[in-house]
Amino acid sequence: MRLFIALEIPGNIKEYLMHILKIIDSPSLKAKFLDKNQMHLTLKFLGKVQANKLDEIKKILKNVNFTAFSTSLGRIGFFPNESYIRVIWLGLNPEDSILKLQKGIDEKLKNLFEKEKNFKPHITIARVKAIGNKEEFLEKIKSIEVENKEFEVTSFKLVKSTLTPIGPIYEDLEVFS
Repeated sequence: MRLFIALEIPGNIKEYLMHILKIIDSPSLKAKFLDKNQMHLTLKFLGKVQANKLDEIKKILKNVNFTAFSTSLGRIGFFPNESYIRVIWLGLNPEDSILKLQKGIDEKLKNLFEKEKNFKPHITIARVKAIGNKEEFLEKIKSIEVENKEFEVTSFKLVKSTLTPIGPIYEDLEVFS
Protein backbone atom coordinates (compact mmCIF):
# COMPACT_ATOMS: atom_id res chain seq x y z
CA MET A 1 0.00 0.00 0.00
CA ARG A 2 1.08 3.59 -0.70
CA LEU A 3 1.25 5.79 2.43
CA PHE A 4 2.01 9.32 3.52
CA ILE A 5 1.76 11.40 6.71
CA ALA A 6 -0.15 14.67 6.45
CA LEU A 7 -1.75 17.64 8.12
CA GLU A 8 -5.45 18.11 7.38
CA ILE A 9 -6.51 21.48 6.00
CA PRO A 10 -9.81 22.83 7.43
CA GLY A 11 -12.81 23.14 5.09
CA ASN A 12 -12.92 26.96 5.15
CA ILE A 13 -9.24 27.10 4.12
CA LYS A 14 -9.87 24.59 1.30
CA GLU A 15 -12.77 26.77 0.08
CA TYR A 16 -10.45 29.76 0.04
CA LEU A 17 -7.82 27.76 -1.89
CA MET A 18 -10.50 26.90 -4.47
CA HIS A 19 -11.12 30.67 -4.79
CA ILE A 20 -7.36 31.18 -5.39
CA LEU A 21 -7.44 28.48 -8.09
CA LYS A 22 -10.24 30.34 -9.92
CA ILE A 23 -8.06 33.48 -9.95
CA ILE A 24 -5.00 31.51 -11.17
CA ASP A 25 -6.87 29.69 -13.93
CA SER A 26 -6.31 31.04 -17.43
CA PRO A 27 -6.55 29.79 -21.02
CA SER A 28 -2.74 29.73 -21.33
CA LEU A 29 -2.35 27.49 -18.26
CA LYS A 30 -2.57 23.74 -18.76
CA ALA A 31 -2.70 22.28 -15.27
CA LYS A 32 -4.47 19.78 -13.07
CA PHE A 33 -6.00 21.64 -10.14
CA LEU A 34 -6.31 19.61 -6.98
CA ASP A 35 -9.80 18.78 -5.83
CA LYS A 36 -10.46 20.31 -2.41
CA ASN A 37 -10.78 16.78 -0.95
CA GLN A 38 -7.19 16.09 -1.99
CA MET A 39 -5.68 19.21 -0.39
CA HIS A 40 -3.39 18.57 2.56
CA LEU A 41 0.14 19.25 3.70
CA THR A 42 2.38 16.20 3.29
CA LEU A 43 4.78 15.88 6.21
CA LYS A 44 6.40 12.69 4.92
CA PHE A 45 5.78 10.49 1.90
CA LEU A 46 6.43 6.88 2.88
CA GLY A 47 5.78 5.36 -0.55
CA LYS A 48 4.96 1.70 -1.02
CA VAL A 49 4.80 -0.04 2.36
CA GLN A 50 4.18 -3.70 3.15
CA ALA A 51 0.93 -4.27 5.10
CA ASN A 52 2.83 -6.08 7.86
CA LYS A 53 4.71 -2.81 8.67
CA LEU A 54 1.51 -0.82 9.29
CA ASP A 55 1.12 -1.58 13.01
CA GLU A 56 4.78 -0.74 13.65
CA ILE A 57 4.43 2.61 11.82
CA LYS A 58 1.27 3.47 13.80
CA LYS A 59 2.99 2.57 17.08
CA ILE A 60 5.98 4.78 16.22
CA LEU A 61 3.76 7.71 15.19
CA LYS A 62 1.87 7.52 18.50
CA ASN A 63 5.19 8.38 20.18
CA VAL A 64 5.87 11.52 18.15
CA ASN A 65 6.06 14.58 20.41
CA PHE A 66 3.19 16.74 19.15
CA THR A 67 1.65 19.93 20.48
CA ALA A 68 -1.20 21.75 18.72
CA PHE A 69 -0.19 24.99 16.99
CA SER A 70 -1.55 27.79 14.81
CA THR A 71 -0.44 28.49 11.27
CA SER A 72 -1.65 30.71 8.46
CA LEU A 73 -1.54 30.88 4.69
CA GLY A 74 1.57 32.41 3.19
CA ARG A 75 2.72 33.16 -0.32
CA ILE A 76 2.18 31.31 -3.60
CA GLY A 77 5.28 29.46 -4.79
CA PHE A 78 6.47 27.01 -7.42
CA PHE A 79 8.44 23.77 -7.68
CA PRO A 80 11.07 23.31 -8.82
CA ASN A 81 11.37 27.10 -9.45
CA GLU A 82 9.89 30.13 -11.23
CA SER A 83 11.80 29.36 -14.46
CA TYR A 84 10.47 25.82 -14.71
CA ILE A 85 7.05 25.56 -13.04
CA ARG A 86 5.65 22.07 -12.47
CA VAL A 87 3.81 22.58 -9.17
CA ILE A 88 1.95 25.60 -7.80
CA TRP A 89 1.73 25.67 -4.01
CA LEU A 90 0.78 27.83 -1.05
CA GLY A 91 3.17 28.19 1.85
CA LEU A 92 2.32 28.38 5.54
CA ASN A 93 3.61 30.76 8.22
CA PRO A 94 5.34 30.45 10.54
CA GLU A 95 7.13 27.34 9.37
CA ASP A 96 8.88 26.44 12.65
CA SER A 97 6.12 24.35 14.26
CA ILE A 98 5.55 22.41 11.03
CA LEU A 99 9.30 21.86 10.57
CA LYS A 100 9.62 20.71 14.20
CA LEU A 101 6.78 18.18 13.74
CA GLN A 102 8.20 16.97 10.41
CA LYS A 103 11.69 16.53 11.89
CA GLY A 104 10.19 14.66 14.86
CA ILE A 105 8.36 12.28 12.52
CA ASP A 106 11.50 11.85 10.41
CA GLU A 107 13.59 11.07 13.48
CA LYS A 108 11.12 8.48 14.84
CA LEU A 109 10.86 6.72 11.46
CA LYS A 110 14.58 6.87 10.60
CA ASN A 111 15.04 3.09 11.00
CA LEU A 112 12.28 2.38 8.46
CA PHE A 113 12.47 5.26 5.96
CA GLU A 114 15.04 7.67 4.56
CA LYS A 115 15.03 11.15 6.05
CA GLU A 116 13.59 14.02 4.02
CA LYS A 117 16.31 16.12 2.42
CA ASN A 118 14.64 19.40 1.42
CA PHE A 119 11.31 19.59 3.22
CA LYS A 120 9.35 22.79 2.49
CA PRO A 121 5.97 23.18 4.25
CA HIS A 122 3.40 23.75 1.48
CA ILE A 123 -0.05 22.85 0.19
CA THR A 124 0.04 21.73 -3.45
CA ILE A 125 -2.83 23.33 -5.35
CA ALA A 126 -1.96 22.53 -8.99
CA ARG A 127 0.30 20.33 -11.12
CA VAL A 128 1.38 22.19 -14.25
CA LYS A 129 1.71 20.61 -17.69
CA ALA A 130 2.40 23.81 -19.66
CA ILE A 131 2.14 27.59 -19.48
CA GLY A 132 1.51 29.51 -22.70
CA ASN A 133 2.62 33.00 -21.67
CA LYS A 134 4.84 32.61 -18.60
CA GLU A 135 5.49 36.36 -18.09
CA GLU A 136 1.77 37.12 -18.08
CA PHE A 137 1.11 34.14 -15.78
CA LEU A 138 3.80 35.20 -13.28
CA GLU A 139 2.50 38.78 -13.32
CA LYS A 140 -1.00 37.48 -12.53
CA ILE A 141 0.31 35.28 -9.68
CA LYS A 142 2.37 38.10 -8.17
CA SER A 143 -0.71 40.36 -8.17
CA ILE A 144 -2.66 37.92 -5.97
CA GLU A 145 -2.76 39.00 -2.35
CA VAL A 146 -3.22 35.84 -0.32
CA GLU A 147 -5.29 36.48 2.80
CA ASN A 148 -3.48 35.68 6.02
CA LYS A 149 -6.07 33.03 6.99
CA GLU A 150 -5.12 31.34 10.25
CA PHE A 151 -6.06 27.87 11.45
CA GLU A 152 -5.28 25.50 14.28
CA VAL A 153 -3.38 22.26 13.69
CA THR A 154 -4.53 19.77 16.34
CA SER A 155 -3.48 16.49 14.74
CA PHE A 156 -1.62 14.76 11.93
CA LYS A 157 -2.65 11.58 10.14
CA LEU A 158 -1.41 8.48 8.38
CA VAL A 159 -3.06 8.28 4.96
CA LYS A 160 -3.35 5.51 2.39
CA SER A 161 -3.29 6.71 -1.22
CA THR A 162 -4.77 4.49 -3.94
CA LEU A 163 -3.95 5.63 -7.46
CA THR A 164 -6.85 5.41 -9.93
CA PRO A 165 -7.39 6.66 -13.51
CA ILE A 166 -9.48 9.55 -12.12
CA GLY A 167 -6.86 10.50 -9.53
CA PRO A 168 -5.75 9.36 -6.09
CA ILE A 169 -8.25 8.22 -3.47
CA TYR A 170 -7.20 8.98 0.11
CA GLU A 171 -8.18 6.99 3.16
CA ASP A 172 -7.24 8.04 6.69
CA LEU A 173 -5.75 5.06 8.50
CA GLU A 174 -5.15 6.78 11.83
CA VAL A 175 -5.23 10.28 13.31
CA PHE A 176 -2.63 11.33 15.92
CA SER A 177 -3.38 14.26 18.24
